[in-house]
Amino acid sequence: MIPRYSRDIVTSIWSQETKYKIWLDIEIYAAEAMEKYKIIPKGVAAKVRKKSKINVKRIDDIEKITKHDVIAFLTSIAEKVGPEAKFLHQGMTSSDVLDTCFNIQLQRSGKILLDDLDQLLKALKKRAIQHKKTICMGRSHGIHAEPVTFGLKLATYYEEFKRNKKRLESAVKEISTCAISGAVGTFAHITPKVEQYVSKKLNLIPEPISTQIIPRDRHAQFFSVLGIIASSAERLATEIRHLQRTEVLEAEEYFSSGQKGSSAMPHKRNPVLTENITGLARMVRSYVFPAMENIVLWHERDISHSSVERNIGPDATVTLDFLLNRLTGVVKNLVVHKGNMLSNMNKFKGLVFSQGVMLKLTQKGVKRENAYKVVQSNAMKTWDKKEDFYTNLSKDKLIKKHLTTKELGQLFDLNYHTKNVNHIFSRVFKK
Repeated sequence: MIPRYSRDIVTSIWSQETKYKIWLDIEIYAAEAMEKYKIIPKGVAAKVRKKSKINVKRIDDIEKITKHDVIAFLTSIAEKVGPEAKFLHQGMTSSDVLDTCFNIQLQRSGKILLDDLDQLLKALKKRAIQHKKTICMGRSHGIHAEPVTFGLKLATYYEEFKRNKKRLESAVKEISTCAISGAVGTFAHITPKVEQYVSKKLNLIPEPISTQIIPRDRHAQFFSVLGIIASSAERLATEIRHLQRTEVLEAEEYFSSGQKGSSAMPHKRNPVLTENITGLARMVRSYVFPAMENIVLWHERDISHSSVERNIGPDATVTLDFLLNRLTGVVKNLVVHKGNMLSNMNKFKGLVFSQGVMLKLTQKGVKRENAYKVVQSNAMKTWDKKEDFYTNLSKDKLIKKHLTTKELGQLFDLNYHTKNVNHIFSRVFKK
């Protein structure tokens, strides 16, 4: 997590100040519940809320001695609150505070990421509709296949990010649990009613069964979904990077006035944003594996997961947030070269209509193997000798025997390939 690839809206969630404020809320809500159930004297929670003050430097100084962050935090609060502070943390363990706080931070970050996805979906929908009928080349293996529209290309990403939004909604729900169950999760020294109270206050649900920690399969799912979203973003970024290659140049990132592409070559307009998105996606995916590793802990708890989560929690969410916002900007400002799309399609003189010719021949009674052979032989002349595909087909004896000039010409109609675009759009963008 570095400032270059961060937005304050997410980094603030992971600040020390925010973390300790959440810890304090957990402790105060727990104290309110304990007062309600006559476990501690009345008035403790109110006094703690009134007198406590978060002092990050003081907590850090105490931790240098205690080597324990939660104890350091509680000690710093006690210095401000006075004798009533002894009633804080009754029957609780550090993980009750740490895990519940971590889930709140993930929940808050997840909600921002959901908003990021909404903005990206809006941008994709707008550009897809704008280019619904913009003809371009569909490719497989990087080679010309058959015509599609640029709107259809963008619609595939829209549908994919719709799925990603559902995945993230599920992951946020999965991570929104609270554990206030004490050492090894038995509630031996604290009533489950406290957990119920705190959960409600924090908009979480009680963890059905915890050990001394909230089970890490929940977190593994969360980070896995972030990895999938990053991969989807990279798929779109990679498409744009390919389309921006000089030999293709069907679409490119917006190049602003005063922008420089290269320190050495003044002519350069490089796809720096989508390359950056590709790199950041690799980082987000790299956090999935340690999250999986964290599922396996010793007995009721160890802290091998702790150092991992202190890194991947902020880094994964902050990086993905930045990545998605950058991608949305790329989509909104993408420059589309319609003329180049048609020019590239026509580069190989009608080859992209080969399947239609072959199928029409089979419908006229020609064996598929023979139809394939005759169409392919004429196609290879186009590849090797740059000859016009339609002209070669129109001169072929077998084809002339089965297809009229009019029938052959109809097979080279682009509208044939776009006739179901409205149907596809109605499925993707249904209300």
